[in-house]
Amino acid sequence: MNEDAPQKPTSAARNKGQNIIAVASGKGGVGKTWFSITLAHALAKTGKRVLLFDGDLGLANLDIQLGLTVKNDLGNVLAGRVSLAQAVTIYEEGNFDVIAGRSGSGGLANLAGNRLQSLLDELTLIAANYDYVILDLGAGIESTVKRLAYSADKIIVVVTDEPTSLTDGYAFIKITHNERPEANIKVVTNMMSSTTEGDRTYNTLNKACVGFLKYSPEHLGSIRRDKKVRAAIRAQTALLNRSPESEAAEDVQDIARLIRRDSA
Repeated sequence: MNEDAPQKPTSAARNKGQNIIAVASGKGGVGKTWFSITLAHALAKTGKRVLLFDGDLGLANLDIQLGLTVKNDLGNVLAGRVSLAQAVTIYEEGNFDVIAGRSGSGGLANLAGNRLQSLLDELTLIAANYDYVILDLGAGIESTVKRLAYSADKIIVVVTDEPTSLTDGYAFIKITHNERPEANIKVVTNMMSSTTEGDRTYNTLNKACVGFLKYSPEHLGSIRRDKKVRAAIRAQTALLNRSPESEAAEDVQDIARLIRRDSA
């Protein structure tokens, strides 16, 4: 079978929330949005149908990183001008779909609970048309971030080796695990000097999780620091198009393979 040929979503993907992956971080500046984009692209390159949803309702910038011009965004959806399905934009260079947020619309981060639930219900319906839905969440642990995260089957927490990133990443894991003990939380260590450094960073975080929470989130893998990532972001293009053989590209594709294996 040709892995690059588009495939119909599996029956498992049609079960509520089971194909939704939330990407979170305790703080900004850890490469969360870039990772969400690259993971969506890596999964799409294997022939899977993928939707990338900009869940950073206050500081959305997913479309900016992709250099993508959208006709409708979440602002239009929440204003009642279009449905969520009508806000889907095809990112042709990556062969995946995008629902963009509205950059700078801080008010979207404080949606009323019933409006946010309505949005999640609509997203769940749309998710049935895809193998994977990647939710790029806002940084922090605000109520809207948690509500979006809890709609997902898997939650990936992206951290770096900076002390504040580890502290805030731990805080996110702690709150999520305490409120939703059944949550399937994974960790990705980003901008590492080596895979050894990535393992060391994960072990530091995991030690706190085991010691205080009696819980050990799985380490999905490390992404090495790579100058080509910054170059791709500056060029507003996807890394897997601009530098597909770069170290960071290889690392994200390895993580995508693990996710596909777990979903099989």
